[in-house]
Amino acid sequence: MQSLDRAFELLEGLADAGRPVSLSELAEASGLPMPTAHRLLKFLTGQGYVRQEPDKRYALGLRLIRLGQSASRGLGTWATPYLSRLVARFEETANMAILQGDSCVYVAQVSSPQSMRMFTEVGKVVMPHCTGVGKAIMSELPDREVLSMLDRTGMPARTEHTIVTPQAMLEVLGEARRRGYALDDGEQEVGVRCVAVPVKGLPFLAAMSVSGPSGRVTMDAVDDIAPVIQEVAAEASAAFPAPDRVAALATP
Repeated sequence: MQSLDRAFELLEGLADAGRPVSLSELAEASGLPMPTAHRLLKFLTGQGYVRQEPDKRYALGLRLIRLGQSASRGLGTWATPYLSRLVARFEETANMAILQGDSCVYVAQVSSPQSMRMFTEVGKVVMPHCTGVGKAIMSELPDREVLSMLDRTGMPARTEHTIVTPQAMLEVLGEARRRGYALDDGEQEVGVRCVAVPVKGLPFLAAMSVSGPSGRVTMDAVDDIAPVIQEVAAEASAAFPAPDRVAALATP
């Protein structure tokens, strides 16, 4: 069991780093002796859960993709009924995303019935600074962690409305914490507005959102949409399966 704990510490360290790292960095971050870290990494590399780059640094292996896809299916099974309620209420697309490393990954979506609608693929990876779900998730983090994340990812402009400075982002996140929801106002895609709230109380950072054309998702409409997403997110969190049921959810 101790070896298993240590192996997962190394995998989580690689995920947190978001880049290939050296043996010495991993050993220092995990507090493991170098020989122990090397032995475990050699085993994980042999199993395909870790890969070693030509420069001898380590990164997460491709075999983890299958596990991630299975877990994502489970999250989609759990989240879809709640997203469907939001679509039935507002007739706009509803999404759920989680934080993986320094990126947000969409794990569930229910599309709007309207012909002109917001669309993103489940599995799509986006940067947190220019999306409603990303800002909702970051609002759950201390400012120092937000700044570290933004330093690693950068803040490229997706549109002319994208927030591109850390200080401006901290101010926006402060407002999001006060009101309980975040907005993407044409920052990822011009003409699209997204209202997002964090899904609190989960063993990972996540957010739910409602998105649509700015002409329909007006600022007046935001006042109606945000409280409903908050309510639905709270219900979803309360119904999140216990650890012994998560594996069952992941079964296709």
